[in-house]
Amino acid sequence: MGSEVQEKKEEGREETTKGSKKKMLERKRAGKEQQKESLKKQKVEEEKESEEVDEVDEVELKKLLVIKKDEDIAIDAIPLATKLPVIIDYKLHKEGMLVHYQLIRADGSSKIYSSMIRMLQGIDREDLEALWRIVKAKYGDTRLENEFERVLYGDLKVMFEPDIKSDIWIMLQGYRVTIWKLIDSSGVHFVRFDNLHIFMLVERRYPLTPITITNMLNKKLQTDHQNEMCYQLLKLMVKQQKGK
Repeated sequence: MGSEVQEKKEEGREETTKGSKKKMLERKRAGKEQQKESLKKQKVEEEKESEEVDEVDEVELKKLLVIKKDEDIAIDAIPLATKLPVIIDYKLHKEGMLVHYQLIRADGSSKIYSSMIRMLQGIDREDLEALWRIVKAKYGDTRLENEFERVLYGDLKVMFEPDIKSDIWIMLQGYRVTIWKLIDSSGVHFVRFDNLHIFMLVERRYPLTPITITNMLNKKLQTDHQNEMCYQLLKLMVKQQKGK
């Protein structure tokens, strides 16, 4: 009798264990289904948002563009059809209150640019990323004493590693936009405000407020010619303006 009772108890425990495992598996399956449903819903929402932005047709986007040739920059630019050797170093040359940027390439050739904008117009994205790696490796988190080195490092760091808590983002939000220009050779656009400027990568979101973006769009994007990059940037700005 005692053994029969024990057997029944063990059988009951086995049934309970099986039941617990079954419930656990059911919960896991339900969790996975819920996760799949959530991801599916998120994808649908993202596609919907993308479609809403794409609904801004080319005619409307063209209204946000200003085609303006900058002859001085165009003359100074390097033809990008033939890829030049990689940038391996740079030097800054001070001339009065201005600084010139000299980029040195692996074959020993170099070119001097009279401004950051001209330099960005004369290089491509690969060159720009190489320059950032060199500058970052050289200085890291060191506090720079040289004003011109600090400006170059600051411009590149804002582009590639924006700190949303830095003073520059707080400062610029209240300033009037005077110029918004696309430099498509390096995939950069820059905004000039009353008292400062900022360079940004075309495909990246930055902590700009809807008011600042509205001011940029009202000012219109200045570019040398219409291309897909113009529309890519404008669509991103419109989407970010709407808080999406």
